[in-house]
Amino acid sequence: MAGGPLVHLIDGPVWVFRAYYALPEMKAPDGTPTNAAYGYTNTLLKYLTDHEPTHLAVAFDYAMESFRNEEFPDYKAQRGEVPDDLEPQWDLCTEATRALGIPALEVEGYEADDVIATCATQLVRRGASARVVTTDKDLAQLVREDGRVTLWDMAKEIGCDADGVRERFGVDPAQIPDYLGLMGDSVDNLPGVPGVGPKTAAAALRAFRRIEEVPADSDRWAGVAVRGPKRVAGLIDAHREQALRTRDLATLVRDVPGIRALLREMNWVGADRNEVETLFEDLGWGRIATRVPRWAAGKRHPYPWRLP
Repeated sequence: MAGGPLVHLIDGPVWVFRAYYALPEMKAPDGTPTNAAYGYTNTLLKYLTDHEPTHLAVAFDYAMESFRNEEFPDYKAQRGEVPDDLEPQWDLCTEATRALGIPALEVEGYEADDVIATCATQLVRRGASARVVTTDKDLAQLVREDGRVTLWDMAKEIGCDADGVRERFGVDPAQIPDYLGLMGDSVDNLPGVPGVGPKTAAAALRAFRRIEEVPADSDRWAGVAVRGPKRVAGLIDAHREQALRTRDLATLVRDVPGIRALLREMNWVGADRNEVETLFEDLGWGRIATRVPRWAAGKRHPYPWRLP
């Protein structure tokens, strides 16, 4: 089945962290820090105005740790503790999102990326398409060849389809976990194969498709565009298990429990005026309520669509 709506799936933590580091200290009248929540909410309002989505949701991390930390304790270890003045703002971000009538999705034990991956997978199965709003390269693995799942970089105002993934990374979308397995991911503190960078990883995967298929025999590397194929073949073979573990950790979960029911809430009919004005006034944000592009009061959605 096709012909369903385009559902915008927003990577909330990206916007929150960007706002936190971009804006100076701000506080609500009661002293609660608000700079990240204020910046996040402004970004969300801008997106609603510029793109006029009919269906959307925002995914958040339930906590700073997930099942990946249990499997690999050093996962994201370099990031340290969440700053004290950011910690209380996560709840403000989800509260503002829900006041605007938008589902704020978070599932214990999983990351926002996994929630987005599950939503995108289930939406496509039910005839919809998904636009993933993020700058996170991990989510490139969700992009589909048929165009039913794409990426959108709000900072650059550009979209990315399967050809765009190949142009940027040199591999197919489905190969992104293998790509990260070979080169590692410093953002998430995931080790790759020492001495293998993005160009070498992409060349190896274009030739051999998957980490398991990369041969240790350098004679089979004839024609592969890497410098020192014998050395590269040896490095990958020596660190193959590590690369496979990183690939597994970089592979997004597409069956997070509880998501099917939440998908029913993605039909956006507008913000709750009373909730928004009360919340924004309490936070000292009163004037930005005027930027809300649609209020829910009695309006029927112009493109009704419901999941079975």
